[in-house]
Amino acid sequence: MADVKLSKRLKRVASFLPKGAVFADIGSDHAYLPCYVCKNDQTAKAIAGEVNEGPYRSAVETVKSHNLEDQIDVRLGNGLHVLYHQEARQVVIAGMGGSLIKSILNEGKDKLEITDQIIAQPNVDARAVRIWLITNGYTITDEDLVEENGHFYEIIKSEWNANPSTPATLDEQQLLFGPILLLKKPYAFYKKWKAEAKKLERVIQQMKQAKQSDQLKINQFLQEKKWIAEVTNETNSIDKS
Repeated sequence: MADVKLSKRLKRVASFLPKGAVFADIGSDHAYLPCYVCKNDQTAKAIAGEVNEGPYRSAVETVKSHNLEDQIDVRLGNGLHVLYHQEARQVVIAGMGGSLIKSILNEGKDKLEITDQIIAQPNVDARAVRIWLITNGYTITDEDLVEENGHFYEIIKSEWNANPSTPATLDEQQLLFGPILLLKKPYAFYKKWKAEAKKLERVIQQMKQAKQSDQLKINQFLQEKKWIAEVTNETNSIDKS
């Protein structure tokens, strides 16, 4: 039986799951992540959810090829609707946009009754995911940033806050950069945000040249560019305009 080949990004996601996880992988992409986790931890159980027939069939075949049918249940359905109530202790949603992850969590909120851990890996707009988590009773406890094939992937691990009387709060910089990533600042963090600053500069210049410029949006982007310069220690490069 061949080993399960997993991308650097998904290996890092898998590392955030505890031993003996009972987890759902939503949008499972051939069930590679559940197979990797369950093959390396015989006490783990997984539900692999797929919304489209083709990927669902591929996921079923992957699970069969690794003889993991006893540990992994592949289901066809939309988002968290593939789950029964009180079924998943952990939920993984990786490889989608932040707004889509937020929608999936929102629409399936009733299936998160016993979910004490959500691990999200948004391809873009991680801020939207962080906002959803902290406003729905979860505390961000770990994060990482992985560079792979020229792309940067933020991974967010959150835990259910058992003491709702002291809800977690994040300021605007923590929402944008990630509260843990701001502390860790791995090498990929500098690479990502220096590249983002260049993109922002181009967008700002284009917006300034537009016939009807959105000054509020320009001001927001200038503020974000200033923050990026601060967190990457490049304060001399701030656009003063």
